[in-house]
Amino acid sequence: MNTLSLQSAWLSTFMVLLGCFATARAEDALPNIVFILADDMGYGDVQCLNPDRGKIATPKMDRLAEQGMTFTDAHTTSSVCTPTRYGILTGRYNWRTQLQKSVLYGFDKPLIDESRMTIAGFLKKHGYNTAAIGKWHLGLDMPTIDGKPIEGNNPANVDWDQPVKNGPVTRGFDYYFGISASLDMPPYIYIENDRFVGKATATKAFMRKGPAEPDFEAIDVLPMIGKKAAEFIAKQDASKPFFAYIPFASPHTPILPSKQWQGKSSLGKYGDFVMQTDAVIGEIVEAIDKAGFADNTLVIVTSDNGCSKAAGIKELEAMGHFPSGNLRGSKADLWDGGHRVPFIVRWPSVVKPGSTSDQLICQADLMATAADIIGEQVPDGAGEDSVSFKPALSGQPIVSTRAGLVHHSISGHFAYRQGKWKLLLAKGSGGWSSPNERQAKDRAEAQLYDMESDLGEANNLYASEPEVVERLLQQLTADVERGRSTDGPASANDVEQINLWKSR
Repeated sequence: MNTLSLQSAWLSTFMVLLGCFATARAEDALPNIVFILADDMGYGDVQCLNPDRGKIATPKMDRLAEQGMTFTDAHTTSSVCTPTRYGILTGRYNWRTQLQKSVLYGFDKPLIDESRMTIAGFLKKHGYNTAAIGKWHLGLDMPTIDGKPIEGNNPANVDWDQPVKNGPVTRGFDYYFGISASLDMPPYIYIENDRFVGKATATKAFMRKGPAEPDFEAIDVLPMIGKKAAEFIAKQDASKPFFAYIPFASPHTPILPSKQWQGKSSLGKYGDFVMQTDAVIGEIVEAIDKAGFADNTLVIVTSDNGCSKAAGIKELEAMGHFPSGNLRGSKADLWDGGHRVPFIVRWPSVVKPGSTSDQLICQADLMATAADIIGEQVPDGAGEDSVSFKPALSGQPIVSTRAGLVHHSISGHFAYRQGKWKLLLAKGSGGWSSPNERQAKDRAEAQLYDMESDLGEANNLYASEPEVVERLLQQLTADVERGRSTDGPASANDVEQINLWKSR
């Protein structure tokens, strides 16, 4: 073999080895994670989840389900906004904090303690670019002109020229763009990173009256979130993984579909707004695909709780659309319509297209799942209630160290789900649906349902299954008192006393 041939052979061998190395590196690359959170979208609002009783067209989410996996027994950690968001980002139940019921408002102080690790901080530590784009609703410290605390929803002492503190960029996110709380809560102004975008020198009322940036319009927020999310994705470098947490403010009130979506659903403004929400989800997924990230990006689309009564549930049902599907209840309730939510996952390199899973999961599981995916451990003192559902993504059973799931309502009522059994420590809905606690004052002190045979929670077995009740109550009590519901060292709740029985 002459020198030229030898050099050619060596070059060919080197190129083959280089190609194998590049392929191995691509296969080992950490996946991107995109978590899209709709606001007040019910389980039955997604057409593919409610084909017989759903009338709203959701082609983008339906397509995502065809490309990936649908979880049919996925839950939020609470049936309202703020507590759910806390659970997602920390892997910990909200009732372990000072927030024992209700939600925060736009000017409220931070709920996530500065010392607590979030999923964003965890992933950032392991090499991810992290972004939150949308509705924060977890509190932050707003600057004031006089140094005095902010009071009420229409304060006059906010310093719009100074940075906010203890917001998303101090809780693990490299980048933030969005609004401080729900779109019906002032201030009505965008925040980018830790700065206000403009000054809230006007006063507006998208339900609640308060300070607003003069050009801020609630109807523009959903398209803006989609635009900013797509821009963030397009700017990412394939050499570094990213985590994008994208909490929408729709289809929550104020229900304001853009002009081009008005009248599309033939079900009123709420149906139109759900359709527009679906379309913006499609835009974000399209940005992922266009950037060439599809195969190695875990996309999750879900909702923070069930559909709100403000959507006009009775009117929608009269037109043949049932936002909770076959579930009882809606937003704020302990019944499953309050916290069982759409949960659609796409990850082409891992998840079988068109698959479903009936395994029991909750959104707090995101932290442990992300850790499992990247081959790291959640540190002690973080993610105390989080279990990895990574095995389910490939059709395998989840190996859980958690005995069951805790559900929580807007009024602070507790429920516990273990296998087919669900125990509710409430006489009624525990929330807004009838009968509420006042209306149900003469009923049994609690409820027990067999969720396999009684998905609609119609047949209360509390009196006839005392042994089951006692077992579930003991496990719930243990999970609360130990400060965590998973294996690991006992942790401390942020409050000394947690009252399980609100109806006694």
